[in-house]
Amino acid sequence: MRPNPAAGWWLAEERDELAALLPTPLGEHLRLLSHHTAHVLSGYLLSGHEHAAGLVIDAGGSSLGSDFGPGRERITGYDLRHDRIDRLHQGMPTVVPSPAGPRRVHSSLGHFYRNLARRVIPPGDEPEGSMMALAAFGDPQRYAAQLRDLVRLGDDGEVRIDHPWGSADSSTPLLLGGRAWTADNVAEQPEHERADLAAAVQEVFAESVIHIARHLQRLTRASALVFSGGCALNSHLNGQLAADSGFDTLFVAPAPHDAGTAVGAALYGWHYQLGQERLPVPTDAAWGPHAGAVPTTAVPTGYRALTGLGRGLEPTVAALLAEQHIVGWVQGPLEFGPRALGHRSILAHPGHTATRDRLNAIKKRATYRPFAPAVLAEHAAEWFMSGGDPFMNRVAHVRRCRADRIPAVTHHDGTARVQSVAADHQGLRELLEQFHERTGLPLLLNTSFNRKGTPILRTAEQAVAAAADLGLDALAVGDTLLLADHVSDLRATVLLTR
Repeated sequence: MRPNPAAGWWLAEERDELAALLPTPLGEHLRLLSHHTAHVLSGYLLSGHEHAAGLVIDAGGSSLGSDFGPGRERITGYDLRHDRIDRLHQGMPTVVPSPAGPRRVHSSLGHFYRNLARRVIPPGDEPEGSMMALAAFGDPQRYAAQLRDLVRLGDDGEVRIDHPWGSADSSTPLLLGGRAWTADNVAEQPEHERADLAAAVQEVFAESVIHIARHLQRLTRASALVFSGGCALNSHLNGQLAADSGFDTLFVAPAPHDAGTAVGAALYGWHYQLGQERLPVPTDAAWGPHAGAVPTTAVPTGYRALTGLGRGLEPTVAALLAEQHIVGWVQGPLEFGPRALGHRSILAHPGHTATRDRLNAIKKRATYRPFAPAVLAEHAAEWFMSGGDPFMNRVAHVRRCRADRIPAVTHHDGTARVQSVAADHQGLRELLEQFHERTGLPLLLNTSFNRKGTPILRTAEQAVAAAADLGLDALAVGDTLLLADHVSDLRATVLLTR
């Protein structure tokens, strides 16, 4: 595929400037993709679709340059095919008055969501994810009409956000319900009112994205939508997109946020520059380093090590989980992206609310935040209204007849962010099968293995330290199992029941 600067996705001028600084022939092969194009290719080139619409929404990307006027990428729509990439839709600047005269402002749906999240979630909790969780407890109708006055939907997928609500400004008071909402006074607002505002923001935000997606479907006539950018981390939005956007299928990459742009650039070089075949559609994202073994000197006080369990590891851990113990699980390569997919996870029984409450206390999370289920893919439709997502990027409704059996992973609004675990998953599949055989439940509570405010851990040494710090009941690394002193050794029980 030959790059087409007029399509607005290849940064031609910047490329020429940088290429001149590089030795031949390296400079001749240099290609610079725009930020949003790298985003969309990280999904499209892994999706398996020959023809798809692409949508990227985030706080902001590359400069738009002369093709689209001043400003940065905020909302970008693509028509994606094997031999061409066409940019069909671009969110454009608006003119707003200012003391110095009219000026062009390029508002962002990503900034809008983050801006409002900082007015809803007190400092100390991650704003966007916490607001999405809190929204399940609120009444969107209380503030939705007023927010729709700030975010107006127009023809041809247009979204206009009143200034400064589509910017990074979170200090200008937002006047709603007789209150002035700012990031500085958020802790003073009652939680039920914050929940109402969170619900309204989530609803208006989702309406806006679906409005754009339907416009892209009309333009492209594609059956598949590839969604990327930071806003694609909003799993509630993704569930609504899958149901209401007019596309038959939705694909969200394992890392739709900025980390995924490196994947998009690499896949562009692999496929379009080197002429290699597209990679198979992944069902897991175990692309990182292995954890290594637990050093014999690393067993912390209060734990004992069982080594060399081999194939006895999964049935033993399944028995621990069935008895409602909370287990750290470190198996195989580290997953790429923001979700724990069964390689660096904390696992628990999904059937007890006390387990959810204990985990929220262990991880120092707000009590209203839910946990996600990892489910055997072939059983997902029995428990949820849609099949889930291998990368835990989409919310689905729990079937009402099943919800009371899995309260630890069913959110207040009856939804769950479902990870479907395929037959070739090397981290979690065997354990899920063992737990299913023992309990009749083909799913586990799966959350990231980390301390509050820190990344998902990488190494065995980090896992041991974190397990002791968090007070987990057990930790499995490779075929080694660390058990807290208060936990019985279940190996004999497992052998007798097999």
